[in-house]
Amino acid sequence: MNVKDIYNTIDFDSLPIDEFWNTGDEKENKMHRIHAYPAKFPAFITTKALNYANNLGIEVNQVADIFCGCGTTAYETSRNGINFWGCDINPVATLIASAKSKKYDILELNSYYSIIVKKQSEIQIDFDSLNINDRIRYWFKENNIVDLIKLKQSIELAVPQNSIYRNFFFCAFSNILKPTSMWLTKSIKPQYDGEKKPQEVMGAFLSQYTFMLNANKENQLCGSANLNIENINFLESTRDTPFVDLIVTSPPYVTSYEYADLHQLSTLWLGYSEDYKEFRKGSIGSLYHNSDYKNDCAQLSPVGRDIILELEKSDKNKAKSAAKYFVDMQKCVKKSYDILNEGGLALFVIGNTEYKGVKINNAKHLVESMATCKMSSIDVIRRKISKKILTPYRDEKGKFTNDSNSRKVYSEEFIVIGRKG
Repeated sequence: MNVKDIYNTIDFDSLPIDEFWNTGDEKENKMHRIHAYPAKFPAFITTKALNYANNLGIEVNQVADIFCGCGTTAYETSRNGINFWGCDINPVATLIASAKSKKYDILELNSYYSIIVKKQSEIQIDFDSLNINDRIRYWFKENNIVDLIKLKQSIELAVPQNSIYRNFFFCAFSNILKPTSMWLTKSIKPQYDGEKKPQEVMGAFLSQYTFMLNANKENQLCGSANLNIENINFLESTRDTPFVDLIVTSPPYVTSYEYADLHQLSTLWLGYSEDYKEFRKGSIGSLYHNSDYKNDCAQLSPVGRDIILELEKSDKNKAKSAAKYFVDMQKCVKKSYDILNEGGLALFVIGNTEYKGVKINNAKHLVESMATCKMSSIDVIRRKISKKILTPYRDEKGKFTNDSNSRKVYSEEFIVIGRKG
């Protein structure tokens, strides 16, 4: 079969489920749960990708994740004693990834925690004199705003600026923001819950710290592995020559979340931006970007162009964002090819979606992009997303449900693998 035509011969919906990629062989480490993160793929995917590469005779010394998110691939790669490089445009994501991918001294953690709690109780705040962001006022009650300000200041005073321990405690701080706010519990999108009773700040912080402390006790990172995580857009990275043996990554989908919206609390509180919306513009798949639609359409591959033509019929704005997404993904695949060493492997985890009746075949477009870059031995694998099997729908507030009258969530995704050379 001509590799250029492979995407036209695959019936993605009829591919058999590959049980090998459905479940892991060991319990997932607690470090993967130190901070909530949407659309996080299972940790075992990375280990299985390493085994897959080894079975092909590929010696893997360097792994990359070009959409590293909260650091799942980073952690598992380091745990296996292999060097890692990754990047993500979202500063909240790279904070989590960096915090997760370190081993901490327990005595030092406890010492810092005690100092933070002591300082938090001593700091005095005059709420009326504070210049507080309107979005923070919207999401938080006055007493919790005061306590969060005191807690953040205490972390800054107690932990040196360049210390890995500061990221640890800021990660803990970030993960208590939703439970201490009026954000609807377990909602995947921003929803204000006027009936919610927010958690008390220091109680939430103690619970979060205790969990992270226990997770660190079973931390399995290998100290010999070199790990580098950068807060950048992969397309703007200066890395464009071969240095990677294996890429393991999960791109956003074309009709995916606005990640800037989902992480707005942390973005505002940690000072990454005064307006979280500015991060929308650089995100792949976002509706909010400054892009030339006509120029994007001219760069589209045949699969991408067909999808855009269908989307135009129902939603021109979505068509514009999808066009930018597909063009960016084509560039990401090409840049991925460029950074792979000869014989190296790229593994993408991606799902297909639907928007207003239009099927968005993200996997097919990805295969086409890989074939266009002359990747060889392209393989497409279909797997179950286990957490979505029992609750395959979302209600109007974004919560998972088994109510078939709600919006269906796809419970399957694809692993697309290609090789350089």
